[in-house]
Amino acid sequence: MPIVAALYHFTRFPDPAALKGPLAKVACANGVKGTLLLAPEGINGTIAGSREGIDAVLSHIRALPGCAALDWKESTAEAMPFGKMKVRLKREIVTMGQPDVDPRAAVGRYVDPADWNALISAPDVAVIDTRNDYEVAVGTFAGAVDPGTRSFRDFPAWWQANADRFAGKRVAMFCTGGIRCEKSTNWLLSQGVEEVFHLKGGILKYLEEVPEADSLWQGECFVFDSRVSLTHGLQQGRHGLCHACRRPLAPEDRARPEYEEGVSCHRCVGEYDEADRARFRERQRQVARGELFAGYDTDNPARFSSN
Repeated sequence: MPIVAALYHFTRFPDPAALKGPLAKVACANGVKGTLLLAPEGINGTIAGSREGIDAVLSHIRALPGCAALDWKESTAEAMPFGKMKVRLKREIVTMGQPDVDPRAAVGRYVDPADWNALISAPDVAVIDTRNDYEVAVGTFAGAVDPGTRSFRDFPAWWQANADRFAGKRVAMFCTGGIRCEKSTNWLLSQGVEEVFHLKGGILKYLEEVPEADSLWQGECFVFDSRVSLTHGLQQGRHGLCHACRRPLAPEDRARPEYEEGVSCHRCVGEYDEADRARFRERQRQVARGELFAGYDTDNPARFSSN
């Protein structure tokens, strides 16, 4: 059973390109697959493989400049959730598009999962989900504000347009693993918000540590691999993926007449023409013949981004 490790770390890499080849070599030599992003601000990604393989890659990353304190979250998958290994160079490891944002300088106050319920239940606290709209649709915390953003890059504009709604409130923020909150809480502090908190370890750590009977989480948590969603205890959820538009689909969505595996769902059936659908059908035939990997493919950025 493959181990899945989700990780990020903000540190200064003067020459990320010099790190790419050796990192890819270690991962491939140990049968590890997934995606790792390198940028001047650090490293981010999710990888999967054997215990030995994951340990080898994590050991290599911890030896990189400033990464000795690297933290990560682990879960398991029934099958390898990635088709290949990719190490990419980016301007940012999570794209916010705000050059002055620096989580190494200041972030909101970390709140452990065990203390999160009490915080977000307080009447003077506004809870904001920093993830993208299609992620929020799969699950979120009870009472959380959904900005309705299509990309994390849209968050600063959303906040500036809605800041008055949260005047006089303490603000608690959360995301899948914590990386988006590192930047968004730094952004809010720069905007003059005095009390900003974020969930330490993100939703994944909350679902791992907080018993379902005590949980304020509603639904499942979208993840950027072929498992699509996770539930309490980091067990695989019930969602699948439309491989045309990359949107997550519940079982009832896949039962709708608009759904054709690999070709369309009720959300995207009107977004593509017949030429597109012909291409999608051919791709699906290749998947059925075992010629292509059927899991989540982060090489398809047309609609969605793991940022």
